[in-house]
Amino acid sequence: MSARRQEINLQFNQFIDALLLGAVFWLAHFVRYNGIVILDTLWSIDDFSKFAWILAVVMPFGPFMLEVQGFYSYPLEKTPWKSLRQMATGGFWLLLLLSCAVIFLRLQIPSRSVLILFGVFAPLVLLLRERIFVWFYVRSLHRGGVGERIIMAGERTSMQEIMDAFTASQKLEIQVVAVVDLASGGVESLVDALHLHSVGRVILAFKHLDLDRVQRAIEACEIEGVEAWLNADFIHTSTARPSYESMARRPMLVFRTTPELSWVLLMKAVGDRIGAAIGLVLSSPIFLIVAAVTRLTSPGPVFFRQHRAGLYGRSFEMWKFRTMCVDAEEKREELEHRNVMSGPVFKVDDDPRITKFGKWLRKTSIDEIPQLYNVLKGEMSLVGPRPLPVYEVEKFERSAHRRRLSMKPGLTCIWQIRGRNKVTDFGDWVRMDLEYIDNWSLLLDLYILLQTIPVVLFWKGAK
Repeated sequence: MSARRQEINLQFNQFIDALLLGAVFWLAHFVRYNGIVILDTLWSIDDFSKFAWILAVVMPFGPFMLEVQGFYSYPLEKTPWKSLRQMATGGFWLLLLLSCAVIFLRLQIPSRSVLILFGVFAPLVLLLRERIFVWFYVRSLHRGGVGERIIMAGERTSMQEIMDAFTASQKLEIQVVAVVDLASGGVESLVDALHLHSVGRVILAFKHLDLDRVQRAIEACEIEGVEAWLNADFIHTSTARPSYESMARRPMLVFRTTPELSWVLLMKAVGDRIGAAIGLVLSSPIFLIVAAVTRLTSPGPVFFRQHRAGLYGRSFEMWKFRTMCVDAEEKREELEHRNVMSGPVFKVDDDPRITKFGKWLRKTSIDEIPQLYNVLKGEMSLVGPRPLPVYEVEKFERSAHRRRLSMKPGLTCIWQIRGRNKVTDFGDWVRMDLEYIDNWSLLLDLYILLQTIPVVLFWKGAK
């Protein structure tokens, strides 16, 4: 299915699901309002107008949360169980959004029964809609109603590899009506095939890029008003994912190793700032206590500030509660021989520069709390690779290690929940950071945050 048709189908399904979610929410209220099902201690509840604000959240944001979970992607290849899992995750984020509205906007949920009934009815209705859509779509494909006719053109081996890699649903959706070997037949044979078969898309597949031949093939498709899709197999990457962009009115083939800017990343950024703001407010008494004890137990400032490498290596000033003596940086060279970490990172067991109160702050991770200010400023994230001092980043021996700088640094990451200071090999540390970058999702962030709680509470791996 072409990208344009996929976008149309996505918007259509989201519109239908928004209407269905609105109808199901009304049904849940109807069932509870008339006493057909009662799941709370109230006998009567308010009329539907009191629930209108919930409907205003559910209808637009429900389909959006489902899209984030991939609910609308590859429906022919999904099992009902996978769809239910995606709906459950999307429902969790929708419930979190409603909870934020209740807490911060002081809105009321007049009846929990309505939400519970909605949570039961909605997945069943959406799953039924999806299965009906799949049934009709597959039926139309078998009848030849909506399948797409395409032409494959290029080098024969590369074309065959693409056709062999078609998924089961793509084999239903796509009919290859002609295979044109441009290596032997020339672009004229492609033009003849276009006139004969009247298709809307041509797939150009080359193992070895011949710019002249590709240019003439694309020009032929341009003259005919047909889409030309160029296979980029002639460019080999290990982790980068290709995408298409435009700059200065020129086409650009983009290779990314980090998550592409999307609504999901924007949700992460918004969640970071909200979480940081709440954290700073709740921890304000801790700031006062730590400040008082620090000033009473050791001379020097309450906070320690250091230039750390942020996103793409850009320097920023990171804040922590001071846990060392004021001349700790000057004494570092004297302790170089006791470094327990491999690579450019410096860590010392039983560091004599740490104050007695600072040792407790480190064990409890309270010394990290001021970094919420960096998160609020957008310099850090709640979850991401830990920021290293600029001078340690400059000592990276392998350029591949700099890829850990391709996402915003965070308060916690996989390193924290898999050993923390027990990890002494910098290569293992980088490997865990890259694992996070390559598999990033909001769900992974949530998992890491939840796993960090017992790590901090029980001082696991802390020194």
